[in-house]
Amino acid sequence: MLESPKFIDNDNYQGSRAFTWLADMCGLSVDLINFLICQIGALFLASLFRSILHPTRVSAHVRHIFALTVGLAFGYFCFGPQAIHIAGLPAVCYIVIRTQDPRVVQRNVMLVAMTYLLCIHLIRQIYDYGSYSLDITGPLMIITQKVTSLAFSIHDGFVRQHKDLTKAQQYHAVYKLPSALEYFSYVLHFQGLLAGPLVFYKDYIDFVEGYNLLKRPSTNGNLDNGKSELVLEPSPMKAVIKKVIGSMVCAFIFMKFVKMYPVKNMKEDDFVAGTLVPYKFWYAMMATSCIRFKYYHAWLLADAICNNSGLGFTGYDKDGNSKWDLISNINVLGFEFATNMRDAINNWNCGTNRWLRTIVYERVPKKYGTVLTFALSAVWHGFYPGYYVTFATGALVVTAARLARRMFRHRFQRTQFTRMFYDILTCLTTRLVMGYATFPFVLLEFMGSIRLYLRFYFCFHIAALITIFILPKFIRGEQRREPQTQPQKQQNPSDENIKSNNLSTASLPACSTAVKGNHLNDTITAKIPQGNNCNDLNDVNDDDDDDNLSAPIAAANKTNKKSPPQPTPPVPAPSVACAREAVSVQHEECEMDQLGNKIKEKIGTETKNIEEFIDKTVAETVSGIVELKKDLMRNRGFPTMPLTQDGLRKRVGIGANGTALNAGIGSATGNETIDKLVNGVEESGAFLKKEIEVINAVVQQANVLPAVLSNGHAK
Repeated sequence: MLESPKFIDNDNYQGSRAFTWLADMCGLSVDLINFLICQIGALFLASLFRSILHPTRVSAHVRHIFALTVGLAFGYFCFGPQAIHIAGLPAVCYIVIRTQDPRVVQRNVMLVAMTYLLCIHLIRQIYDYGSYSLDITGPLMIITQKVTSLAFSIHDGFVRQHKDLTKAQQYHAVYKLPSALEYFSYVLHFQGLLAGPLVFYKDYIDFVEGYNLLKRPSTNGNLDNGKSELVLEPSPMKAVIKKVIGSMVCAFIFMKFVKMYPVKNMKEDDFVAGTLVPYKFWYAMMATSCIRFKYYHAWLLADAICNNSGLGFTGYDKDGNSKWDLISNINVLGFEFATNMRDAINNWNCGTNRWLRTIVYERVPKKYGTVLTFALSAVWHGFYPGYYVTFATGALVVTAARLARRMFRHRFQRTQFTRMFYDILTCLTTRLVMGYATFPFVLLEFMGSIRLYLRFYFCFHIAALITIFILPKFIRGEQRREPQTQPQKQQNPSDENIKSNNLSTASLPACSTAVKGNHLNDTITAKIPQGNNCNDLNDVNDDDDDDNLSAPIAAANKTNKKSPPQPTPPVPAPSVACAREAVSVQHEECEMDQLGNKIKEKIGTETKNIEEFIDKTVAETVSGIVELKKDLMRNRGFPTMPLTQDGLRKRVGIGANGTALNAGIGSATGNETIDKLVNGVEESGAFLKKEIEVINAVVQQANVLPAVLSNGHAK
């Protein structure tokens, strides 16, 4: 039984080996230990960045310098001499940005960045083939996304007319070239250097400068005038703790099961020839699932780091709860319980999906969009043949899945039972197909993948081809797309006009920026309440599922497919808030029938019920204690003594038979009565005083409890 490569030390690793002793103690490789040390350190530094280096306390330059310095230190600690590349690639691209014409800057930056990245991929593949150790290509892939998205935003801001831009393009357009400090801080900031997630330039600058809490940021954005509405900044502690715990759980699952289902076993002859087809399917599904939890761990932890620094706040939902999902890279439940391939891919590596849609899908002829999107994704990952096998299979399966959904889904929507049956069936099928399509990605080899596909009899490939070319001739699909077309056409008229003509990136390249926005919106803003990653565009996806050729480009496909190539009147420049709404895309709301959503909603409902019960109990307890305190305060002066005719207090005694006795001031009986009453009042007053002091302490603690339970900052 082969061990997972993650647990094997690599002699080619050039990062620090100062913690080799800790790696030996934990049974992990030193590169993984270094990665964890840096990410845990970043988590604590992010808290300092949010509090001590808050925009209200220090200047933006200080924040830029701190983020850049720590990022470079982490890079050198993890990669050693290879860290020169994380500075080299953005440096070359910055020269291109500052020297090239904005009309072609986006193409030149794409060419330079991809060439640099592919050279590093090729070198690594030559000297360290098949290794899973931490190396410089991971950060370079994120840097490539950042510099190319920035180049397209610059092109939109400097070249395109404002009326010709979509809402997302208007939001992400950059109207001022970044300084060297701003640029390198954006590319190399410590929160997202090692594992992402992708942050768009405008959102990052707004975050550093403190404008992420304004609905209309004042720099690098829309130039229209308007009021800057301040949004209350909540504490991210609840979201951070939730994501850190989720990351730890995913790490435990990965460590526990990865040795039970080693990927390399699928290359062995005994497995290929000596096992049954159902077991091969099961093994492929389990092996790829175990590998996924490694990515869940890294992405959830990276998201927690960004949130802890204040990056990723998107506003408040309708219930007043803060949302920290602006740059979330993964929706675990949405992916694992997806009922179709489109939803699965939409919830996986969300930042890369948005980047691919920005760079490719909205810039090429529609009929080539799916193929070219998957092709760029494969090249961006490197030159291992398994990548290309996976993405070719994925393009075929996604295309077939959307057609099958169009032909069959509406037939199961008549009753609750059939809908549930369809959801369960498609969820299980998606799990099976996902393992079938993605095992070459982790196997890396071409011949090993083909050998196993032969043992699978290429069953899903054949089924996909039949679904695409034969079934539509005999089975009529659901006809409900046209009624959904009109509202969308009115929402994005400029997008339609651009899409009808975007046969070349030279003429209308700005479509890319729209994607950026729609993808997950960059990491920071608190501009408006918005969702995770598929908001407005995903609503279109739900109405027209068959347009979703792939997850990365699902939302954009809907918007552009239905609009005829006809001119449209100029569109008034929308506010940044509107652009923000267009940009947001909630990945957890991709499908009404998605099982993951139902489970998540159920958990959220139960959690909310518990919180409401606690709040109600605390409120009732405090109210009861306060009323008791008031009653005791009223009774503290008992007994009351009526006034005599001359204005003096009249002492009242109580006889043995319960009758009141009027005592004169000078009488012996009166004196005895007075002494008894005074002594009784003093004793009861001392007792009540102690009781009231205790109650005051309880009330004070009860008043503090709701503040402790809330996640707001103590002002």
